[in-house]
Amino acid sequence: MHHHFILYKPYGYLSQFVGEGKKKKRLGELYPFPAGVMSIGRLDEKSEGLLLLTTDGKLSNYISGAGIEKEYYVQVDGIMSKEALEKLQQGVEINVEGVKYLTKPCKASILEPLPELPSRSRKIRDDRHGPTSWITITLTEGKFRQIRKMTSAVGFPTLRLIRMRVGNINLNGLQAGQVMEVDCLLDRLK
Repeated sequence: MHHHFILYKPYGYLSQFVGEGKKKKRLGELYPFPAGVMSIGRLDEKSEGLLLLTTDGKLSNYISGAGIEKEYYVQVDGIMSKEALEKLQQGVEINVEGVKYLTKPCKASILEPLPELPSRSRKIRDDRHGPTSWITITLTEGKFRQIRKMTSAVGFPTLRLIRMRVGNINLNGLQAGQVMEVDCLLDRLK
């Protein structure tokens, strides 16, 4: 019998359960997960939002490789231009493991009005440092720090990154650090 979870990964946590370095916060501190649980995909330490977890390795591999949409809300430095959005939509060149990579076309738009989002444990900055804007980006791929690299490539560095949705699974009002155990993830994705 496999176990499946939906988690709102908070800012400052690694998407792993074990590792070197005692000062790093890991997912196992948030909930008494069963042995063998793994994250399906990852969010870096400075990112937050929806993370799917399972004890089913085959399901994890399927979801990771199936081209399932992942939607992110992204706060960027500056007021995102129409031209920059169009570049994001068409695909931009980023560096992946030392090799130039052209991202696949994606959905990208200005996020208005901004939905209510949980406050982050660490303040980003205030308006004295210049304007910011929020965009939504939906990808069907997931390279290492891809969103951050994409927004930087078009001149708008990422300040805050929240994964809101994977397939048809979304945060559904979960707060940072909350976990929900579910019967099946695959049925919820479609």
